[in-house]
Amino acid sequence: MGELADRAGTSLELARTFWRAMGFPNVGDEHVVFTDADVAALTSMASMLDDGRIDMSTAISLLRAQSHTTDRLVLWQTEALVEGISRQQDLDDTSARRVFLERVEDYSDLLEMQLKYAWRRQFAALLRRTDAEVEAREPFEDTDRYPLTRALGFVDMVAYTRRSTELGSGALTDLVQTFEYTSRDVITSAGARIVKTIGDAVLYIADDLVLAADVCVDLIAALTAKEGMLPVRASLVWGDVVSRFGDIFGPTVNLASRLVDVAPPGSVLMDAATADELTRRDFAGKFRMLPMPDAGLEGIGRVSPVELVRTSL
Repeated sequence: MGELADRAGTSLELARTFWRAMGFPNVGDEHVVFTDADVAALTSMASMLDDGRIDMSTAISLLRAQSHTTDRLVLWQTEALVEGISRQQDLDDTSARRVFLERVEDYSDLLEMQLKYAWRRQFAALLRRTDAEVEAREPFEDTDRYPLTRALGFVDMVAYTRRSTELGSGALTDLVQTFEYTSRDVITSAGARIVKTIGDAVLYIADDLVLAADVCVDLIAALTAKEGMLPVRASLVWGDVVSRFGDIFGPTVNLASRLVDVAPPGSVLMDAATADELTRRDFAGKFRMLPMPDAGLEGIGRVSPVELVRTSL
């Protein structure tokens, strides 16, 4: 670690902070771990700190973001490639992993190129959305206000925990993969964005409430049509959130999460405020809103849910 700091022209403390923020364990000076790429990365980060473009808190957040994201990415990519090798060559998992390790150089350049391409496309899309949103609103006087107003959709599988204990590895993988792939296809093709998937659930956001409502009912229909899929249910909430760490937070998120717990299978539930907001939008008669019995939500209290029903396709 000392040599890394010396070659990058930084303090040992900064080098250690850089490495820990990347999510890696401490390294003793007797271990040969670092390469020229590590020196270049640390030097670049130190330069941005020195000239004031970012502060230390921002630097740590950026390092944690890229490390956490790429850690999940390389795991996902590896498992996808191993699964493909196993399927194509009719190999067991262990043998497929051996083949992957032998052929890893065949994939690495392409994966790195595609990562850079995907990052640029996603960054450009985010810049367009941010520019449009900033142009349409005034600065906030209330600094405690959650800064982003979004529609949140929360969709989950009913009885997943019980069902997962009854399935073998292959069947469980197929179930989760069908749920995730279908969810991603429906959500992103409509123009909404996935915040996270959690095995049996997906949380997405949209800037437009009507679009989010369309996605909810479309996703329920698409998942219900999949053979072997468990019953699914959803919630839809409009409100303010804050975005950090690639996730979103706030009472609106909590409400969406709790509301889906009381949704009957195959249904989409909204809170009354979201239903009122939707009635003020032009949705061309595509939806009906049906009042439901009051429900007690954990940590929130009594709410008056409204079921969202599509009336036309």
